[in-house]
Amino acid sequence: MRVFLVPALIFTSLAVIVLFENGCKGNDKKEEQHKTVAGGLPTAKDTIWWGWNHYQIPDYTATGKEIAYGYQLIANTSHYLGPKGTVAAISNGMNCQNCHLNGGIVPFGNNFGKVFSTYPLYRGRNNGIQDIYMRINDCFERSLNGKPLDKSSSEMQAIYAYIKWVGEGVPKGKIYKGTSLAKLKPMDRAADPLKGRIVYEANCARCHGADGAGARTADETGFVYPPLWGQNSFNDGAGLFRIGSMAGFVKNNMPLGTTYQSPQLSDAEAWDVAAFINSQPRPKFDQSADWPVLSKKPVDMPYGPYVDSFSEHQHKYGPYGPIQLAQAAVPHK
Repeated sequence: MRVFLVPALIFTSLAVIVLFENGCKGNDKKEEQHKTVAGGLPTAKDTIWWGWNHYQIPDYTATGKEIAYGYQLIANTSHYLGPKGTVAAISNGMNCQNCHLNGGIVPFGNNFGKVFSTYPLYRGRNNGIQDIYMRINDCFERSLNGKPLDKSSSEMQAIYAYIKWVGEGVPKGKIYKGTSLAKLKPMDRAADPLKGRIVYEANCARCHGADGAGARTADETGFVYPPLWGQNSFNDGAGLFRIGSMAGFVKNNMPLGTTYQSPQLSDAEAWDVAAFINSQPRPKFDQSADWPVLSKKPVDMPYGPYVDSFSEHQHKYGPYGPIQLAQAAVPHK
């Protein structure tokens, strides 16, 4: 049974969960909350999916121990698989939950709520079917700017087990509210990195640093707050390098303490700070094989070619309205 709670019920505990990226104990009465929702499924239009807290992993069983290890790999990726990883050195020092908040359970926080129910899934980026293992390695190669994880490894199997557990009870093919990043309404103007710098300095620099390099752990094996650009950050092939995705993520989760019910930034500020972050230098990823069917390419992909004649600059920053109108007029096969 999963957790599907109406906003009025989850507001207090969700606000606590989001405060600490590396996990907090959350609500000790979660089992009682489970019983308040018949069958664990949404019963109203305003219900929002919210995943199990990792303290509820049944780690007294063999399966539970594997799930618990999967959670640790998500929460403390760098410890196991970072530059000084105890298992392997295949990633950049960030943790999976830097992007998939609180172990991938937070509404609108890039969570895992729909992964097991929708994969294997056709994805336009590679114009093919991806399974969960391929999707995990997408993150390792792009968001963690690293190398793929061996599918047969105990680490890959543990991450798979954790993602399956988080999505337990979600019907196959079902996508519940809160399991995707918010799609903010595009502005009539281009997102402005200069305005975004002001937003960043006022709201983000205190955690991520004025130079965007993040804040390292005491032993320097990872980050307390992740780098948003620079050599240790996600590369330009990652999903959050699209300004629309970054803006949606920021709006409902940043700065620290923000929830989807109590955003601290306006939509315009979210767009602008996303533009500022994604205008900064970061590692490069070979995207020559991405989006082979151009008509499926998202409007905010910052690299051509495109089905239209608009510049890479406008595709990256907007305004997107003229591009969308032009693309709508192109016959798609």
